[in-house]
Parts: sequence; C-alpha cells; structure tokens
Amino acid sequence: MAYKREGNTLDNQVRDDNLKGKDYESRINQLVDDFQKQIHNHIEEEYVRKTKWSDKLADKIAEFGGSWKFINLFFALLVLWILFNSLSFTKIIHFDEPPFILLNLVLSFIAGFQAPIIMMSQNRQAARDKQEAVIDFAINYKAEQEVDDMQGHLHRIEDDFANFRNEVREELAVIKKLLLNR
Repeated sequence: MAYKREGNTLDNQVRDDNLKGKDYESRINQLVDDFQKQIHNHIEEEYVRKTKWSDKLADKIAEFGGSWKFINLFFALLVLWILFNSLSFTKIIHFDEPPFILLNLVLSFIAGFQAPIIMMSQNRQAARDKQEAVIDFAINYKAEQEVDDMQGHLHRIEDDFANFRNEVREELAVIKKLLLNR
C-alpha cells in the first residue's frame, strides 16, 4: 500500500532514495521525520482554523505569564514600586505608602485574572495533546499490524524454504541412489 506524501508516494520516495545511495536507516528516519512534520503541520493548521481569537489571546497571555521574561519584569516592577513609595526623597509623590495596600490590590487583581486564563490555556493544550496521543496510537497500531503482517510473511517464507530444503534432500537422495546403482 502506498501512502501519499506531498504529491509523491512513499514507494517512489524509497525508490528514489535507493538510487541516491542512502542507507536504509537514514531513509526510514527521513520518512518518519517527514510524516511527523505533516502530522504536526496538520494539527497546527487545525488549531489556527478552529481556535477563536480570545482563546489565542489567552494562550499568548499564559505563554508570557509563565516565562522568565515575565518573572524578571514583574520583579523589577515590584522593586521599583516599593523603592519609589518607600524612599524619603520621593515622599511628596508617594501614591502607595507602606503597607502597600494598592500594591496588594494590584497583585490580587493580576492573580485573580491570570490564574483562570492560564487554566483555560492548559485545558486547550491538554485537548490538543490528547488529539496528538490518539494520532500517535493510531500510527503505532498500524505499524504493529504491518510488523505482524511482515512476520507472518517471514514465517511463510521460512516454511516454504524448509519444504524446499526437504524436497532438495529427497531429490539428492534419489540422485545418489541412481548414481550408486549405476
């Protein structure tokens, strides 16, 4: 059975690779890599096509909120906030003096909105991972069936070869008898 691969069949690709002199393992690895790229591209296209803009925005927020860039920027902002509102030479323009009630409100607000956004993003990613797992299972199942089929063919070839050897032995025994009876 020939599987389609970007306008070419895998059988033709294998034949072309044989002509180029590639070894068997590198050809198989290349075919597997190409197939994985196709599956990844298909899943990515489906994600882009089916995901709403609000979900994409939530994914971007979750991606930024779970990065070192966010942690470093947020740390710098907190240090600046605390220093600006604590130093004596900025006392005239303090907008949130210790115990930093406004800062607590802002942090609570960020945490209150960031957590559900990250959870929504994680739920979508889990659904996507589940879809990829189903595809992986289907591919592995098909590969297992193909291996079982090849093993069956090998067993039949072994049986045929054993029968052939027995026939050749019998014929050789007959030939020896004829030669000895001469």
